[in-house]
Amino acid sequence: MTKPRTRYVCQNCGAVHLRWEGRCPDCGEWNTLVETVVETRPRPEARQPLAPTSDATPLPEIEMEAFERLRLPLEELNRVLGGGIVPGSAVLLGGDPGIGKSTLLLQTSALVARMGGSVLYVSGEESARQIRMRAERLGIRDPNLYVLAEINLRQIMGHIERLQPKLAVVDSIQSVYLDDLESAPGSISQVRECAAVLLRLAKATGVPIFLVGHVTKTGAIAGPRVLEHIVDTVLYLEGERFHAYRLLRSVKNRFGSTDEVGVFEMTEQGLQEVQNPSEAFLAERLPNAAGSAIAVTMEGTRPLLVEVQALTSPSPFAQPRRTANGVDFARLLLLVAVLSKRVGLNLSNQDVFVNVVGGLRISEPAADLAVAVAIASSYRNRPVAADLAVVGEVGLSGELRSVGQLERRLREAQKLGFRRCLVPPLRGRERPAVEMEILPVRTLGEALEAALLGA
Repeated sequence: MTKPRTRYVCQNCGAVHLRWEGRCPDCGEWNTLVETVVETRPRPEARQPLAPTSDATPLPEIEMEAFERLRLPLEELNRVLGGGIVPGSAVLLGGDPGIGKSTLLLQTSALVARMGGSVLYVSGEESARQIRMRAERLGIRDPNLYVLAEINLRQIMGHIERLQPKLAVVDSIQSVYLDDLESAPGSISQVRECAAVLLRLAKATGVPIFLVGHVTKTGAIAGPRVLEHIVDTVLYLEGERFHAYRLLRSVKNRFGSTDEVGVFEMTEQGLQEVQNPSEAFLAERLPNAAGSAIAVTMEGTRPLLVEVQALTSPSPFAQPRRTANGVDFARLLLLVAVLSKRVGLNLSNQDVFVNVVGGLRISEPAADLAVAVAIASSYRNRPVAADLAVVGEVGLSGELRSVGQLERRLREAQKLGFRRCLVPPLRGRERPAVEMEILPVRTLGEALEAALLGA
């Protein structure tokens, strides 16, 4: 083996460079290059194929092994995982510091321990006494929950093989290290190799392992993204630190859908699941207030009703401001341009602020109409009817385009007491079987005339 060489790896995009620079040439981020020791092996003169030691099996002859998920009494987590914890799976949980990752996993560990199985909670950043203090605050005193303060991965593997727990948690993957590597804990090579070793251990023993991953300043799990390719499931815990609600979102899942979202509320007793998120998000809504509209969005298979607020104000500057909180900024600029060009609203001298209540983030185009209606409501100072929900995608010509799963959205709106809903043209589709008034509109101008009171 040749002498180890030093390389600089970007924590944001994973690019490798020969020398340190303040800014990564590939992704353009500042102060993301980390020094990493790379061990190289001499290249053989000729590459000879290895003699096969295993046989390829025809697809129909492969036996199907049915696995039984470990279903928790925490339905929001079960929903995101695809129905429960799969034995032998490796799950990566990421999120901003202080968002509640350790709290959620400690509560999950306590639930598994309460169901009769032993759980090993490994902490590389906190002492066992600190874990006990958090457990006391959450009311957790289960004797089947074992706490280990260790960062040597071989020691951790020995405890897992000896205890054979129902669940193992490593908090965090950036704090553990392997003796075989010369780089420091948290480096690219350490994080990648430790995650791969834990994945092989989970497959060999059948013990599901949850890993906690730190995130970079861009919001991606530090590692870089190669860490996400190793594990079976990648979860993100999202939310504003100054809001009580947290969203658990799946971005990769080999055993289920990646469109599901779990909603939790941070309380003094830890994270509590929210059974009816739509009702919680609309609890503090002020009816008949100008600049407010109700959007019916879909998060996976669950319809959610959220309040979209907008405020327009004359700008003292030559270049008016556009601020988006919870919606895509580029989408906001598009909707402002459509309102100005197709509807005739003079927003060129107006500051426009848009906010989604509750710290949520809406990414689907079905919320376009609600954002446009809220902006027009604030500009004209005319409120939207309190019993009206809004669904629809806005095109560049000012037309409204259809959205998927319309009937499920309308049923959720009806359940929460809304009696009318603005929808795009049905275009020959069957009328949804709901007991509420459906108002099909073709253009954005027609939608504003129907939505704004006194228009």
